[in-house]
Amino acid sequence: MKKITFILLFLLIISCGVKQTQSMLSNGNYDGAIENAVDALRTNKTAKGKQDYVYLLEESFAKAKERDQSSLNLLIKENNPANYERIYNLYSKMRSRQERIKPLLPLPLLKEGRNAIFPMDDYSDEIISSKNNLSGFLYINAKKLMTSQNKMDFRQAFDDLRYLDELNPNYKDVRALMDQAQLKGTDFVHVYTKNETNMVIPTRLQDDLLDFSTYGINDKWTVYHNNRQKNINYDYGMIVNFRGIVISPEQVREKQFIKEKQIKDGTKTLLDSNGNVVKDSIGNAIKVDNFKTIKVNIYEFTQFKSCQVTAKIDYVDFRTNQLINAFPITSEFIFDYIYANYNGDKRACEADYYQYFERRAVPFPSNEQMIYDTAEDLKIKLKGIITNNRFR
Repeated sequence: MKKITFILLFLLIISCGVKQTQSMLSNGNYDGAIENAVDALRTNKTAKGKQDYVYLLEESFAKAKERDQSSLNLLIKENNPANYERIYNLYSKMRSRQERIKPLLPLPLLKEGRNAIFPMDDYSDEIISSKNNLSGFLYINAKKLMTSQNKMDFRQAFDDLRYLDELNPNYKDVRALMDQAQLKGTDFVHVYTKNETNMVIPTRLQDDLLDFSTYGINDKWTVYHNNRQKNINYDYGMIVNFRGIVISPEQVREKQFIKEKQIKDGTKTLLDSNGNVVKDSIGNAIKVDNFKTIKVNIYEFTQFKSCQVTAKIDYVDFRTNQLINAFPITSEFIFDYIYANYNGDKRACEADYYQYFERRAVPFPSNEQMIYDTAEDLKIKLKGIITNNRFR
């Protein structure tokens, strides 16, 4: 019974696969039909149940070849260099199609007593010739684009040259031209700070803020420099204008509060409302938990100091000396340190509060350290602005 079920299931799967392949053939998806048939024929290709796939493969191959050859004839007659890529791709596709089928040959058609027919052609000369034509076209077109003053043309030239290098490695001076196109197609951005406050901005804050190696924001066509480099004409500027720095006074806030809690303190004899001992069924006195109330006076101290930095990020086009955009940002850092001491039984407060009893007062951070610590949040916001507001 299991064997019969398996056979029926196998036949159903084959039937569905054949119908799908027939549908692809009818709809002109010849390569899809070929792919299905080839997959089906990789195992037991001479089985009777696989004969439909052989017929479908033979027909799909013939029609695909006829259609591609017709397209090629038209493209070649047009004699338009813009068609070189399509011609090369068609020849490559026709060769690849043959290579998929070759490992399966011969494929017998049992009822007709013959092998399926798959006329194979050698496309090597056509592929080499069309590849050389395409390479020459890409090379000439890229060099023409590189006579432009428009960075977008250099970027297009780079993409064409990279494709050419993949198609035909080490073709002429393509690698050198790619480097040139990359350089001339790149937007260089000079990033620097301005201090419009009445306070000294720590040098390490400015260095850290402008250390773009930690940002990961350079992309294929945009490079950020915090130090101007020779022989580079910068296209844009990004200025971090520090507008204000407000540092609060050092404060110590005191708070006193009382905590109470009932805790278990041994056991006691249970008494009734008349003060008599309550006994169990065998005459023994009943014992119950004895609870007592404990209390603690807590003296809590909070050391507090805050720093707020406001800034404005200006995007400037150096070529026109025009302001492109401006983004205000505000960052804050708060130093908040708690310590405490107590009188009484500390068990009356929560266990996670014990940590404060083990602390003592600490020195307040300096103003410079406060400003520097604020910069961590400032860096995150600056990166967000750069990521979401590209120059081009």
